[in-house]
Amino acid sequence: MSAHEQQDMSGSGQPEESDSHGWRVFHATGRAPGGPQPQLPEAPPWRRFRGGPPQPSPPEDEEAALRRLGPGDAMPQLGAEEIDTVNAALLLRRPLLITGPPGIGKSTLAYLISRELGLGRVLEWNIVSRTTLRDGLHVHDAMGRAQAIAAWRQAGLGEVPSAGAPEGAAEEAAAQIDVTDRQKAPVLGDFITLGPLGTALLPYDRPRTLLIDELDKSDIDLPNDLLHVLENGSYEIPELVRDAADTARVHTSDPGGHAVVAGGRVECREFPVVVITSNGEREFPAAFRRRCLPLEMRTPTREQLLAIVEGHLRARPQGAEALVDLFVQRVQAGGTHSLDQLLNAVQLTTAGGFQAEGDGRKLLEMLLRDLAKGR
Repeated sequence: MSAHEQQDMSGSGQPEESDSHGWRVFHATGRAPGGPQPQLPEAPPWRRFRGGPPQPSPPEDEEAALRRLGPGDAMPQLGAEEIDTVNAALLLRRPLLITGPPGIGKSTLAYLISRELGLGRVLEWNIVSRTTLRDGLHVHDAMGRAQAIAAWRQAGLGEVPSAGAPEGAAEEAAAQIDVTDRQKAPVLGDFITLGPLGTALLPYDRPRTLLIDELDKSDIDLPNDLLHVLENGSYEIPELVRDAADTARVHTSDPGGHAVVAGGRVECREFPVVVITSNGEREFPAAFRRRCLPLEMRTPTREQLLAIVEGHLRARPQGAEALVDLFVQRVQAGGTHSLDQLLNAVQLTTAGGFQAEGDGRKLLEMLLRDLAKGR
């Protein structure tokens, strides 16, 4: 008999409390920590990193969490096995590779983990066929820097005296330009912005949460390119490695965020919580899969769907059960549907004066259409 079954049969009803000092720190409650932030178990020796100096705590983004999770408890479709897989990934400091049909809440899991463990704003890296590893690490605005240097030089040269100026004025002006050079010359770091992956690997005292969404849409080389970075928890910014300055202050993916990079190299202190989603459109290389913990998410049951509706709308509106039943029937019939469709349909029926018959019925049919049919 499993530990979960024993807990259920014991009737204590307090699996979270009984496990509060065990290896599990994540319970899929959907609630932010009410007191001190939960502490992760110590990392294995081979997953410990020494990046520094430590960065300030990341900003919060409760609005994004509300959009993804709703104001109440969330993600009830996670069962005991799925919760254990998440905890194993947290303990081992390994990425989660989440597969399942589109629209069932795979990417939402990143927000659930971040909210429950108090890890701050989720860093999102949305993958398309043109995405490269460098896009996730950092971007160098070389053109903007060249334009800034040209404008700075032009402004400096404009201060040189004319031929009729008093003796010694040219030398004095040149010396003044040298001072201006040192004070106002465009700095390389001002034109470098760390991407979501690059920001997640900064040396924070607590791990950042990184969502790599729909990796199966990437170029065939990207999963292999990720291996080195995810294994070593570090990377180099070539432009800063070649720069004469020892340190550089760069932009990050957080709004208004900055970080100081020494020697052009970034290394984490705590490996980030990496959530990678895939709709199953392709297979990943074995070397990549070996470094990830797999988690397959299934379509929620009727009871779980009703709980999700209540979590987002803070109530169970009249007619919600009928819409959930219709949604479940269409999913079981083999159609492709998403939770967003169900939430939209329930929200629409609660609008004042909406009639679910006649034209209203057509509108509901449109909202709950099979996405696999392309219209």
